[in-house]
Amino acid sequence: MSLRHVPVLVVLALCLRAAQGGELPAWTGKLRTDHPRLFFNRDTWPEVRQRALGAERAWYEEVKRRVERLKREARTPFAARDLGREAACSAFVYRMTEDSACLELAQQCLDASLRYYDECFAQRKTVNWYSTSRVHAILAWDWLYEDLAADRRGEYLSRLVEAIDRVLKAKPAIYRENLSGYSTGFYGVRNCLWFVGCTGFGTGIEEERIRQWLVWGHDENLKLLAHRRTACGDDGGGASPTLGYVFGAYPWAEQNFFYTWLSSTGEDLAPHWPHGASLANYVIWNWIAAEPQPHEFGYGDTPHVENCLPIGELFTHMANIRHLHGQIDPQAAGLARYVQELLPRQSYSSTWFMYPFLWSRLDQSPPPLSPRTLPSARHFETMGQVFMRSGIGAEDTYCLFTCGGILRQHRHFDALNFVIYRNGFLALDSGTRYDEFTNGAHLANYFAQTVAHNCVVVHQPGEPPAAYWGGQVVGNHGGQHQALGSELKAFETNDALVYVAGDATACYQHGDKPHAGRPGLPEKCSLATRQMVFLLPDCFVIFDRVTTTDPTYRKDWLIHTAHEPRVADRTIQADHGRGRMFCRTCLPADAALSVVGGPGKEFWAAGRNWEIQAPRLTAEQRALMGQWRVEVTPGQPRSADLFLHVIEVGDQTRRQMRPVEVMQQEGLAGVRLAAGGEDWEIMFRTQGDLGGHVRRRGRVSWDRELAAAVQPQSGIEAAREEAARGGLGHGPGKDR
Repeated sequence: MSLRHVPVLVVLALCLRAAQGGELPAWTGKLRTDHPRLFFNRDTWPEVRQRALGAERAWYEEVKRRVERLKREARTPFAARDLGREAACSAFVYRMTEDSACLELAQQCLDASLRYYDECFAQRKTVNWYSTSRVHAILAWDWLYEDLAADRRGEYLSRLVEAIDRVLKAKPAIYRENLSGYSTGFYGVRNCLWFVGCTGFGTGIEEERIRQWLVWGHDENLKLLAHRRTACGDDGGGASPTLGYVFGAYPWAEQNFFYTWLSSTGEDLAPHWPHGASLANYVIWNWIAAEPQPHEFGYGDTPHVENCLPIGELFTHMANIRHLHGQIDPQAAGLARYVQELLPRQSYSSTWFMYPFLWSRLDQSPPPLSPRTLPSARHFETMGQVFMRSGIGAEDTYCLFTCGGILRQHRHFDALNFVIYRNGFLALDSGTRYDEFTNGAHLANYFAQTVAHNCVVVHQPGEPPAAYWGGQVVGNHGGQHQALGSELKAFETNDALVYVAGDATACYQHGDKPHAGRPGLPEKCSLATRQMVFLLPDCFVIFDRVTTTDPTYRKDWLIHTAHEPRVADRTIQADHGRGRMFCRTCLPADAALSVVGGPGKEFWAAGRNWEIQAPRLTAEQRALMGQWRVEVTPGQPRSADLFLHVIEVGDQTRRQMRPVEVMQQEGLAGVRLAAGGEDWEIMFRTQGDLGGHVRRRGRVSWDRELAAAVQPQSGIEAAREEAARGGLGHGPGKDR
C-alpha cells in the first residue's frame, strides 16, 4: 500500500517512531538553529526591513495602522477570539519599531487566540475552515522567539501544539474542520504541521511531536508540488478547474512552502518546481473581457451569482510568480505582469501580508507580455477544458468546451458541456452553490448533475444516483455517473475555425460500484460523442451521436438560458445582457422542442424542483443561475440518434438567424451555411471513427478532412509554434 492511501494518523505515528529512534532524514540538518526561520531570517531581515521602509512603505503603513487600531482596542483585555493574524502583524511591527507595546500586544493576541482554540475544542466547533490564522499565530511565535521569556516561549508553543493535535485526533472529527491534504487546497489544519515543525525543531519544546510534524509536513508539501505539477501539465492550471479555488486560496500552500524552505534552509526550491508560473496562462484563457470586471465561464462549483472572475488574490499571485519564477520562466512572468496591469483593482491581498516585503527580485522580473499572438483556442488537457474565442475584446465570442482532464476536485458530471458568451451568457451552466448549507440539496441533486449542463441526458428507469457532496442525491435525471473518463479525440485551431471532438461514453456508465437493490442493472449508453466546429467569429455547429442499450431510454439534448427562450420553427432565441443567441435544431428531423423552467420549475430534475432559498438575490443574479432550458427530444424511440444544431450569437440588433441548409448523404450529415463572410459546408461522419469534412469558399478556399488527432500545444504563445510547423495559426502581431 502506498503512503497516499494510509490514514494521516498512521503516517504520523510512523514518523513519530522514526523520530523517537533518532532516524531523522538528512535534510533536517539543513534547518537553521536560530530564529526567526519562517519567511525571513536574521540574514534576510535587513532586506525585508528595507523594502518595508522603501518600495513597500505604503503597504507597511497600512499594516502599522491596523496594529495601532488594535492597540486602542487592547486597553481592555481581549476576550477569547481568533487573533492569530493580528498577532503576526503586531510581531512584525515590533521587529520594525522595537516598540515594547507591540511586543505586549502580540502576546495578548496569542493568548486570546489560544484561549479561543481551547473553547472551540471544548464546544466541538471549528476554529476556521482555513489554517491561515493559526499559521499566523505560529509566525508570531517564531518572529518573537528571541524576545519571549523562556517559560512564556515554551507555554505558547506547547499550547499551539496541543490545540492542533487534539483537532487532528478528534473522534468523531470536528464538523467543518478541514483535514484535507496535498491533493486539494491544503489550507486546513494539517497545513499547520510544517510551520510548527519547522520553527519548533531543535528548541526542545514538544520535541517528539515537533519532529514528527516536521517530517510529515515536508513530505506532504513535496507530494503537493508533484500533484500540482501533474495537474498543470504544460499548459497551466492548478488542483481544480473551479476558479474560486485555483485563483483564490489554492496557490498559498506551495508559495508558503517555497518561502519558508528558503528562509529556514537557504535553498530556493521554486526553480525546481516551475509549474506554478503557468497560472498566468490559465488566467488569460478564463478571462472574458467585460466592464467593470472581467467575467468567467462559471465552471464547476462556481456560485453563478455574478460570474465575475475571482480577482481578489490575483494581483498578489501574479507578483509571486514574477518574484519566484521570473528568472527561470520569463514568458510566464511577463504574462503575470500583464495580468497585473489588466486587473481593475491593482492592490495586494492582506491574507498573507508579509509577501510584498519578500519580493526582492520583483524589479528584475521581465516586462509585461501582451498575449496578442495567442491562437483562437487552447486545450488544457489536464484540466479537461478547451477554450475558444474570436478575440480578446468585450465584443468577442467566448466558448468553453469540457472534455477529458484528470481532476475530480469540484468537478461536475458535465463531460461534453459547452458554455457560450457574447455580450452576455447565452448558453450557460445552470444552478448554483450559493449558501451551500441551506441549499446543499440543490447543489447535490441539480447543480452538479448532468441535467444542469448543456449535455445530453439518457433516462434509464431505476438507474442509481450519482453522488455528490453537499447533500444526499435522491434520483438521477438521465445523467452521467462518472466525472472523469471522457476523452478528447480531436482538436485543431486556426484563424478561421476551431474543431473539437470528444467521447463521453464512459461517463454514462454506472461503473464498478455496487448499487443496493439494483443488482445487474445494465449500462444505459453504448455511445455518447460530441463534435463542435466554431466558425469564427460567431457560429457553432454541434453534432452528437448517442446510442442507448434500449430504444425506450429517452434522450434529451439540453441547452440552458438565462431568460425565457422563444421557440419557433425549430429555432430557439434567447437573450442575456446585450447578447442574443439563435439555436436551430437540424436533426433529429422528428425532434420535439420543449421549454422547461420558470416559477416552480427553474431547476427541475428527477421529478421535482430543487429550488434555491436566497431571498436577497436580484433578478439578474437569479438569471445567471439559468432558470430555463430547452429539451430537444427525438419524436420516436430508437437506440441510435443524431443531434445536429447550429448556434449563432451576436448582439440584440440581430433579428433573425442566417439561413442553414441541412445536408445528409450515406454515412454523413451536416450543414451548409455562411459565417465570417465565407460559405461553409461542415459534414460529420454518422458511423465509425469521429471525423468529417469541411469546405470553405471565399477569400481562401478549403476542401479537407476535419482533424483526426489532438493538435499539440505548449508554451504561452502556442500560435508561434503552430506557424513554425506550417499550420494556420496567427501571424506575429495579429490581434486575437
